[in-house]
Amino acid sequence: MHLTKPAFRVLGIAESFDRKLKKSIAVGVSYRRDGIVDGVYLTWLTVGGLDATEKILNLVKGTGRRDFNVVMLNGCIISWFNIVDIATLYKELSIPVICLSYEESRGLEKYLSEYFPGDSKRFGMYLGLGERRLVYIKRTSSYVYARYVGINEEELRELLNAVTLHGKVPEPLRVAQTIARSVYEFLRINDPAFLST
Repeated sequence: MHLTKPAFRVLGIAESFDRKLKKSIAVGVSYRRDGIVDGVYLTWLTVGGLDATEKILNLVKGTGRRDFNVVMLNGCIISWFNIVDIATLYKELSIPVICLSYEESRGLEKYLSEYFPGDSKRFGMYLGLGERRLVYIKRTSSYVYARYVGINEEELRELLNAVTLHGKVPEPLRVAQTIARSVYEFLRINDPAFLST
């Protein structure tokens, strides 16, 4: 990967949801290494469903673009336990996939058993994600937890240092999260039927 090129692009994907409603809004933001945002893409996911991998794959392919260098996700477990299979994304897209999270955790097995008893597929997908790795972002003196495929840890640290301007959340994800929240709130107020069906 050529991380130093100004046009190196991260497609940052984040979502917003309420577990009481049936749909979440996911937003992809194309963020260049030099700080330029040159694309915004939207889709919806099923809250508590298992369609995150398919929907994200369709979102990326649906852009029609071939200039993304990395897909970065704000978590592998989104929209209330809708699990993203990053190995499948990597296989289908042929570009590295990174999932970031920001808090310590002892794992989600307890919650999966409580909320989705007998759901062996979901449990297997969760176990398939593997362990998170703690990664230091030198630029902002912060740590994130990462799962990743198609990229090594040194490249990951270099990338995070390049696109994280403050705090823990890289800019592609911060911008995507901001847009997702705004769109979600707009729909919640103006078209709640869409989110409820």
